[in-house]
Amino acid sequence: MVLALLLARQGVNVTLLEAHHDFDRDFRGDTIHPATLEALDQLGLADRLLQIPHGKLEAMQFSSNGVITTVAQFRRLKTRFPYIMILPQSKFLDFLAEEARRYPPFKLVFGANVQRLIQEDGTTRGVRYRGADDAWHEVRAPLTVGADGRFSKIRSLSGAVPVKSSPPMDVLWFRLPRNPEDPRDQITFYVGGGLFIFLLDRGDEWQVGYALTKGSFSETKTAGLDNLKSNLSHQVPWITDRTDTLQDWKQIVALSVESSRVPQWYQPGLLLIGDAAHVMSPVGGVGINYAIQDAIEAANQLAEPLKAGQVTTAQLAAVQNRREFPIRVIQRFQGFVQDRVVRTALDRDRPFQLPLAARILLRIPILRDIPARLIAFGIRRSRIRM
Repeated sequence: MVLALLLARQGVNVTLLEAHHDFDRDFRGDTIHPATLEALDQLGLADRLLQIPHGKLEAMQFSSNGVITTVAQFRRLKTRFPYIMILPQSKFLDFLAEEARRYPPFKLVFGANVQRLIQEDGTTRGVRYRGADDAWHEVRAPLTVGADGRFSKIRSLSGAVPVKSSPPMDVLWFRLPRNPEDPRDQITFYVGGGLFIFLLDRGDEWQVGYALTKGSFSETKTAGLDNLKSNLSHQVPWITDRTDTLQDWKQIVALSVESSRVPQWYQPGLLLIGDAAHVMSPVGGVGINYAIQDAIEAANQLAEPLKAGQVTTAQLAAVQNRREFPIRVIQRFQGFVQDRVVRTALDRDRPFQLPLAARILLRIPILRDIPARLIAFGIRRSRIRM
């Protein structure tokens, strides 16, 4: 959506195909990081976005055996937006679509289920899709962009195969009611005794993440919903009065955590960005932020070639060349957190403690803001070429 907006603003004809009939989906990422807010501010959109009711995360902290350790203080960052905005992704997408519709070159098609790539002489020339009318439709274009997430159909059709790592966890997502007196403006990870639980503020609800050792969902389900609720109450006592709203496993969504990268994001006439190119772990909630930075870089590199009607593979490679190193860095950081923090927290036989390197980092003033900066911006800010 961001890429379509940026290109349409520059006069490039864009057709955006969305398989569903709207943007409303449960348990999508709801975090909008400072880097994204800065980019929207460049477009004059940040203040309008901030008028939509939203939450803010100003800090990330760990709670273990009653001890609170702050690991990221966003309020110390040098930016107009020293926080992570929490907004349902459906509202964010509706906001961006409304803005994009102001530009005649933009076209959004709902209910468009892409099934085939149009390939001629080794080059992708567009796609064929089943529409909301169940008829076949065709879109031809000098560039097809796959921005369709971790289970990317475009990636699969192109034959690109991601290289996967094996994070040590899966996550159960569910919602609980939020009371006015509940904590706010921070995300706290409640860890210890084999449990790793965190809560995201979604206005009148909490979105709860309940981490499991990878492959243990069947065992957790067999232990029963009462056992899960008991663990919740033990680890997060102030939430106990509303755990009974969990009545059925249908209220819980299991997410298999994955981290991977496609070795080459492009082919003649085709580009992958976001999770289609590099599936992100939920650590740090950075997936949306990094996908949007991909989109900004793609618009920066490709707007002029698209105006001319032709994009070379060298120009597509330039997008990956600019973005791959930041992706590698954040995925390495996520891997460290998963292996050295989450794995320890999920071990029932070991008391939880942050790794020594992390404890030292957080004690040194000149270094303690590195985690916050990395989560908020990555290793470099993406600027839109106006």
